[in-house]
Amino acid sequence: MPNIPAVFGVPIDFILFACVLAGVALFHHHTLRVAVVGLVVITIYKLVWSPFHGIAGVQGLGTLLVHEWVTVANLFGLLLGFALLSKHFEESRLPAILPRFLPDDWKGGFVMLLLVFVLSSFLDNIAAAMIGGTMAVVLFRGKLHVGFLAAIVAASNAGGSGSVVGDTTTTMMWIAGVSPLHVVEAYIAAVPALLFFGVVAARQQHALQPIVKDAPAGIAVDWGRLGVVAIILVAAVGANIYFNVRHPEVLDRLPVIGLAVWAAIVVTMFFRRPDWSLLPAATRGSIFLLSLVLCASMMPVEALPPASWPTALGMGFISAVFDNIPLTALALHQGGYDWGFLAYAVGFGGSMIWFGSSAGVALASMLPQARSVGAWVKGGWHVAVGYVLGYFVLLFVLGWHADPPHQRTELPNATAMRSAALASTVAPSPNRP
Repeated sequence: MPNIPAVFGVPIDFILFACVLAGVALFHHHTLRVAVVGLVVITIYKLVWSPFHGIAGVQGLGTLLVHEWVTVANLFGLLLGFALLSKHFEESRLPAILPRFLPDDWKGGFVMLLLVFVLSSFLDNIAAAMIGGTMAVVLFRGKLHVGFLAAIVAASNAGGSGSVVGDTTTTMMWIAGVSPLHVVEAYIAAVPALLFFGVVAARQQHALQPIVKDAPAGIAVDWGRLGVVAIILVAAVGANIYFNVRHPEVLDRLPVIGLAVWAAIVVTMFFRRPDWSLLPAATRGSIFLLSLVLCASMMPVEALPPASWPTALGMGFISAVFDNIPLTALALHQGGYDWGFLAYAVGFGGSMIWFGSSAGVALASMLPQARSVGAWVKGGWHVAVGYVLGYFVLLFVLGWHADPPHQRTELPNATAMRSAALASTVAPSPNRP
């Protein structure tokens, strides 16, 4: 591999990416512009001075894009499709009648976070976060604490961390042959984390704006529109399961999950018309996310420290600012991990910053007040504390045990696994970054 230019041992690629992330953090009203300009600068730099994963110049860029187009197309389709889905859910009027069933005090907000957690265990974490955001807007009259928004994202990511169909990275492990029984151990960490950050965030939200106590009189659920939501979600879950079980090789070639979601939208549009006016804003948010995903995919991450519980703990913090998909791919190739620990770390860690996961970016595209790193970290401090708390609960209960080798002796290459896994999302950091 050609030498990679570095400053004091740090590849310039990472320095440029860090500048992009810093720009996103500092200029949160101009995040799209920062991300796109950053992508252009990093691409030009790598074309001239730094190879694309060992392949230099235009050939390297072309090879990267050939592998990444499935990732990009799938995530683009999911973000736009779930934006329409969340509006269908809102217009079903189901969120408006939830006050009849939720507690009237801070516990109502906590139960809502619990619902997001459960939804994300079998749905895409993007969909779970956007549905959670839709419910929160109605339940709290649109006045939302940033800490509660962070908790919605954290609940969606934590809920998917122990399920092989609940998060991109856990699906990735499943594709590689890791047993779902190893991944499900992540819930030993995710549940106590939820209990901590969920209670704190619910109290934050209650202090700012209490939950609506009574549903409006005479309101009725639009079951037809709720049926559209169900059809779209069933299409996503069904495509994920079918292609993972029957034709996993297709996931590396076509964005089948995104296509399934949009096929369901087109079929149901004659029954309930989507709100197409949402697409311009959703498109801008998607371009921002995809720019960061492509920036992260160009980084020369070719190795990780030796597998251990401190390494896995640190990967959770890294995944808050760096794409957890290549991190997971590297860990799978390296081996020696306790996959329950890794699933929790890379699945939940991105919640600590709003652009650290695709669920966070999706929610921020709905609710722009979330697009402040400072406000997110300050208001959502409980997410980081909950992450560490949950991790050490898992370490205390089970201890670190390197799992046996995968059932499959030959794994796909890292880039191919990245494409296949994101296609089977049923969840970025970017994680993301």
